[in-house]
Parts: sequence; C-alpha cells; structure tokens
Amino acid sequence: MRDAVVGIALSVQAYFALALRMLKACVSRPFYRADLVQQMDTIGVGSLFIVILTGLFTGMVLALQASFEMARFGAEIYIGRLVGASTIRELGPVLTALIVTGRAGAGMAAAIGAMRVTEQVDALRTMGVDPVRKLVAPRFLAALVMLPVLTIIGDLVAIIGGLLIAVLKLDLTPQLYLTSLYDNLAQSGFVLGVIPTDLVQGLAKPLVFGGLMALTSCFHGLRTLGGTEGVGRATTNAVVTTSILVLAADYFITQIHIVIFPQ
Repeated sequence: MRDAVVGIALSVQAYFALALRMLKACVSRPFYRADLVQQMDTIGVGSLFIVILTGLFTGMVLALQASFEMARFGAEIYIGRLVGASTIRELGPVLTALIVTGRAGAGMAAAIGAMRVTEQVDALRTMGVDPVRKLVAPRFLAALVMLPVLTIIGDLVAIIGGLLIAVLKLDLTPQLYLTSLYDNLAQSGFVLGVIPTDLVQGLAKPLVFGGLMALTSCFHGLRTLGGTEGVGRATTNAVVTTSILVLAADYFITQIHIVIFPQ
C-alpha cells in the first residue's frame, strides 16, 4: 500500500514537472512550426469526420428523446432551447474531447511510446534536441487550437441535427426552433455585452480539455517501458486517464462558471 501511494505521488510530481518544461518550451525558442502544423492536421482534420458524425447524431437523439417528455406538457416549442443549452454547455465539449482523445490522444501516446522503446527519444537527446520541445510542445499547442475549433463544429452540427428532428418529426418551423435557441443563449447573460456566457463556458472547456489530452498522452508516451506491450499499456493508460481528467475538469469548470456567472 505504501509503495503504491509513493508511486502515485512520484507520478503526479513527474506529470507537473513535464507540464512546467512544456510550458517553458512553448514560450521560448526554438519553435518547431512544421511539427505544429502537422499535429494540427492530425488532431483537427483527422478528427473532423468523426466529430461531425458524433455531433449530428447527438443533436438528433437529444431532440428525439426530449420530444417525448416535453410533449406531456405541450412544451415541444422549447426543443431548440434544450438542444442548444445541453450541447453548448456540456455535451459538445465533453463528447468532442472524449472522441478526440480516443483517436488523436491514443495516437500521441502510441507514437511517442514507440519512439521511446526504440530509443529514438534518447537519440534526440544525443543530438542536442529537447524531446519535450520537439515532441510535446507542438502537440500541446495544436490541441489547444484545434479542440475548440472541433467543438464549435460539433456544436453547430448537433444544433442542425436537432433542427432536422424538430422540423421533420415534430412539425416545428426552423424559425421557432432557432428563436428558442437564441432566447436561451440571451437569458444566460452576456460577457462584455456581446458574448453569451454559455458560449464562454462552452469554449473554455475544450481549451482545458485539449491541454489535458495532449499533456497526459505525451506523459504516458514518454514513460513507456517494456517494448510493444508497453506501448499498448501506455496508450490504454493515456486514454483512460485523460477521460477521467476530462470528466473531473468538466465538473470543476461548470462549478466555477456557476459561481462567476450566477443565473
């Protein structure tokens, strides 16, 4: 038991040490711009199709399920309000983060883990290249940029999916659906008089989730041991740990949002 606690404490210490080294690498030269662009393509473009599919069916299922419950109270006209609030605040950021973690996060851990077990990471150090600056920083920055973009796309597609169900199955007009959606955003209040607070929360979350995904995946990749089996374990650990951190961070960000922007 004592050894397990000590091991966890050392892992947490190493995690934050890597985070500090990575942050320093992000704000100092040299920058590996080609690696950054490549990672943006891998995380963003590579995950676009599955994010669109997830968003579309999430919006459709939300509208479909809500319609049965709201029909009991004659409140079908508020379907847009429910789909918009649920998607922008919670489901959009969380589902996008989990989907991208399963695809891009696992790829990060596997790629760096394979480099670790084949001693390519050690070769970088021998050539005077900082592995954190070369491998971790570009992935971290790319995730910070692309996850909010993917979340916005997923939210829009989910809203369109809800609109399809509202129009084709519930016989609502597009104007009524979109008006209900806008009224919900307006009631949440505005930051600087322009940006709805729900949208602020919906964009703050993927920013945090993206950083957690990249850092955690790279952390497990750099700690890979034991050959090809070790790469598999590192990939699994990266996905599981990131998923837990995303769900925990979602709760704390929501709680902070409620305190800062009480409704």
